Amino acid sequence: MKKIKLNDGTPIYCLKENEAIVLDEHIKGYLGYNIKIKNGDNIVDIGANIGMLGIRLSKDFNNINIYAFEPIPEIYKVLEKNANISSNKKFKTYMKGVSNINTELIFTYYPNSPALSTAQPELWEEDHNNFISAVQGNIKNAPKSFWWAKFIPDFLTPLIAKYLTSNSKKIKSSVITLSSFITSEKIRKIDLLKIDCEGEEINVLKGIKKNHWQLIKSIIMEVNDVNNNMKKAKNILIKAGFRNIKVDKEKGFEKTKLANIYATRN
Repeated sequence: MKKIKLNDGTPIYCLKENEAIVLDEHIKGYLGYNIKIKNGDNIVDIGANIGMLGIRLSKDFNNINIYAFEPIPEIYKVLEKNANISSNKKFKTYMKGVSNINTELIFTYYPNSPALSTAQPELWEEDHNNFISAVQGNIKNAPKSFWWAKFIPDFLTPLIAKYLTSNSKKIKSSVITLSSFITSEKIRKIDLLKIDCEGEEINVLKGIKKNHWQLIKSIIMEVNDVNNNMKKAKNILIKAGFRNIKVDKEKGFEKTKLANIYATRN
């Protein structure tokens, strides 16, 4: 773990400096498509990683509640540290994942690229071309400070992909349903539910009870569109009463199966 400064001087702890800067750019693109945040809001961050969203929102708002979930112990330690330096006493962290049942899952942790860590590594392993396209998209859409990225030739992408997933570790961690959390913590509203959990996103939605959907005002979620996941996600959201649903692929990821869903009720 090391402490760095982001492009605007904001301090943050991270495992990989380059990955942290990319995550920051990723988060900046979130709050569009009619997603509105204000003081007093409750934000649930599933797949919080090092807490970039919480850091940014805590800086922008002086009264905001963050509930951040991260199941990988090595990553969670960084998330906890960032919550502490945010000076937001309402930035709460949980070393758990979120799924469709309360249980334990085996996660694959990638030390060379912690953000890729997942409970479903087969999604990348079975569709290796999708993973290579995602790596290439990251390179092509790298932040301006990574000026050198444009000089990386395409033929090196498979080697970079192999490096990112090498030396992986299997880790057992607890997962809970979002509904069990809502009940135990007596959550009365969720102004923004952010889901970025590398393949577990449909299970997160399935773990929300019917009477709890009405508490959720807006959703941002990343979907890896394998096994018809995009259609499944949209059907669940429509059934739950979300009428404004926008699907967007980030620049550089047009050739991948990765896309973001932005959903609001009104």
